[in-house]
Amino acid sequence: MTGGRSVPTIRLMEPTGSAEHIRSLHELVVGSSDIHGILNGVTGFACDAMSKVAGENIDCALTLRRRKRTSTVAGSSERAVYLDKIEQELRQGPCLEALDAGRPMLLADVATDTNWPIYSKALAAEGVHSALGVPMDLGETSQAVINFFAPTAGTFTDAVIAEAAAFADVAGSTLRLAIRVETVEQLNADLKTAMSSRTVIDLACGVIMAQNRCSQDEAFSVLTKASSHRNQKLHAVASEIIANLSGTSDNQLRFED
Repeated sequence: MTGGRSVPTIRLMEPTGSAEHIRSLHELVVGSSDIHGILNGVTGFACDAMSKVAGENIDCALTLRRRKRTSTVAGSSERAVYLDKIEQELRQGPCLEALDAGRPMLLADVATDTNWPIYSKALAAEGVHSALGVPMDLGETSQAVINFFAPTAGTFTDAVIAEAAAFADVAGSTLRLAIRVETVEQLNADLKTAMSSRTVIDLACGVIMAQNRCSQDEAFSVLTKASSHRNQKLHAVASEIIANLSGTSDNQLRFED
């Protein structure tokens, strides 16, 4: 890990418009259909909030890492996403270090920075002269960090950093909720798929039993052998049997919520 400037521990201040942030972010979870939409919404709110506090336009990007899943990057604009990906590709910068350290990390001025020289040079070329990475607490299975980019050096004062940390704390609770909701929905979808697959296999076994006057175990053995010989999944072979019997390939079974 690099020796970047760690921001001193800051007591979280009551963020400007905290109640408004909480209400807007929770409405975002209710109104969005997927996690990426929520991440984009969070970065949009962060961009607006921090731009007001800093008194200049702040770009904002968010990186989410979950167990067994690749990183998801969202941003308040395409430029923000691009700036964040520069850091991901170079594997150096305040965002990544904040993720590892668990506290805000500051790049106060790209012209004088010695912690991430290659990254600082890349930001300067894009017209960015300071950056701030703020981690979000999402629990044991997920990690997230918000990256803020400013066009001038020295933008991220202690007051601005405190506001960014306070926003990340509120947004973190929103993302935890969104991830839980998505996890439950995914489990529900997986269960429906498993139920559908199992039922099609059972139906195919029933057809084999009727045609061959055999037991269910014997029918299942016939099905698995056919699956092996054809190099097809068991569900695909079972679907073909049902389709041939009914004269249609539409054997998708429906399960209501």
